[in-house]
Formats: sequence, C-alpha cells, structure tokens
Amino acid sequence: MLVPSRTKKKTKATSLDIAHRAGVSQATVSRVLRGSPLVNAETRKRVEEAVRELNYKVDRHASSLRTQRAGTLALLLFEDPTPDDSHINPFFLSMLGSITRACAKHGHDLLVSFQQLSDDWHADYEDSMKADGLILLGYGDYLAYESKLAHLVAQGTHFVRWGAVLQGQPGISIGCDNAQGGALVARHLVECGRRKIAFLGDASTHYPEFFARYCGCDAVLRESGLRINPALQVNAASTEQAGYEAAKILIGRELAFDAIFAASDLIAIGAMHALKEHGLRVPEDVAVVGFDGTPMARFSNPPLTTVVQDTSMAGELLVASLLQLVRDEPAKSITLAPTLQIRQSSRA
Repeated sequence: MLVPSRTKKKTKATSLDIAHRAGVSQATVSRVLRGSPLVNAETRKRVEEAVRELNYKVDRHASSLRTQRAGTLALLLFEDPTPDDSHINPFFLSMLGSITRACAKHGHDLLVSFQQLSDDWHADYEDSMKADGLILLGYGDYLAYESKLAHLVAQGTHFVRWGAVLQGQPGISIGCDNAQGGALVARHLVECGRRKIAFLGDASTHYPEFFARYCGCDAVLRESGLRINPALQVNAASTEQAGYEAAKILIGRELAFDAIFAASDLIAIGAMHALKEHGLRVPEDVAVVGFDGTPMARFSNPPLTTVVQDTSMAGELLVASLLQLVRDEPAKSITLAPTLQIRQSSRA
C-alpha cells in the first residue's frame, strides 16, 4: 500500500537568508530594507535581487516592535592615550558621572562603550536597536570626524555630542565657550604682569576647542598691545606626556617666555614637570594655566590655575537634549560659560 508523501512545509525566508544569498551582512540587509543612504548602489542592487528571488516579505509587526523605544541611551567614548589602561580622558570621568545621574533621573538606562572608528561604527547602535540615541564624548581630529557626524544625520540617528559649537556643524552639540575661557586666561596673566605668553596645544581647525582657546587668549592680548608669538606655540595632544614633550621643545627654542597657557590640565601638568627639570620655577619664573578644571589640577605641585568647565550642567544638558530629539521635539546646540579657578601656579 502506497502512503502519500507529505509535502514539506515551506519555511519563510529571513533577513539572514537574504544576507547569505547577497553575500553581505545581516546589518547591511537591514539598512537596505529601511532605505538607509549608507549602502552603495551595487550592494543595494544585490540585496534587492535576493529579496525578490526569495520572495521575502517584511514582518510589519516585528518592524513596529523595533521602532519602539528601548529606554536606554548609549554613551560612546573616544579612546584617548592614557598612562593606565582606562583610555579615558580624566576630564570625561566627572561628566560620565553627571550623565549617569541624569539618565537615572529621567528613568533611562545608560550603555557605555568606546567608539569604534570603523567605516560603519555610526550604524552599529541603529541596526542593533540597543539604544534610543547616542551621546558622543571626544573625537580626535574634528575634520576627520565631521563626516561621521554627517552620516549619523543622514541615517536619522538621534545623537548629541560634547564639543565645540560650530556654525553649520552636523547635529546638536553641547560645549564650553572656549574663546571666553582663553580670554579669562589672558586677562589674568596680564594682570599678573606676564607679557610673553606661550601656548601648548594644537591651534588649528583640526582641534576647534583648542583653537578657540588660543584665539580667545590672543584676542585679549592684542587689546593690550601684546600677542602670542607663533614661535611660542607648540602642538600637543591632551596628555601629560605630550605636555612634557611640548614644554621641552618650547624651552629648546631658547626664546624668552614668562607664562604658559596649556590647552588642557593634562598638558599643563606635564609642562610643569619639564619646567622643573630645567630649573624653572612655577610661578616665579613661569606662570602656568590649564583648561578643564579636572580634580587633579587641585593636587598638582604647585596647585594649577585652570579654566573650569561645568561638567555637571553638561551632563544634564546632554541627556535632556538627546531625549528631546528622541521625542521628536526641537533641540538646539548650547554653549556653557566657563570660570577661572586661580591657584598657586599663576600667582605673582
């Protein structure tokens, strides 16, 4: 007796099947299906052909679930060179605390990760639906980073960043009035009788925060008939080692200077070590001022005069602005006023 064969039930194609057929990642399939502009034309064509061949249908219910809010914000930190294994600029540690408290206040979890600067790092959280939006801290060379911010805008990702507030920049930024901070330093040093002021830090559009600090200081000096001599400017990244090396270069130029304005506290602390090695006293021979207001500035030797950035307010505004974007409410970039904390390193 013949038993009728049973027809095998046809399984529904998945996005993983589409990815395998097209020879791409599942994340790329996701981007094509939602019309992301980040996929090139050739790849898009392969994915669309695989969709037709496998008669793939989008699960509208699952799609709607993915559009619901996760109740989580992602904080992505740019890795900085540090003497320990943290790779986190100490300035951002206090801001991390204020962001965490602000998230809790608004009933959101916080996912913290390092920024992975691969070609598609900006799409990772959008595709995995891990978070409703991104907070970005640190970026290195801004001119290289700007295109990544533009990609975030193009794909409709909700994000805010801590950094320079620039005209025409992609997205929303919360930042310090760096030019005003530089002006505070210049006025203080002039009042202390300093006339030959050096600047340690990159003074170019690649690092707009440092550049604004330099320009703010130089503008006030010019009002007093002074200026920052370009020969007294040395590029330095925001690390103690970089500050140490920059100060050694400055000393090696054998040009007279009676003050150093360092673009960050870390640079300033490294510079003070180099000055001491060369027999220069702080502040008697050289006044030193930093920027950031990190806790370590209070305990350096001597205690460091520094421009203080309000990290507590910054954390609150970063979270509040991001949640406005998540709720499709208007948000705008905000510039915070700095203050000058005068300590022994610059007192006459």
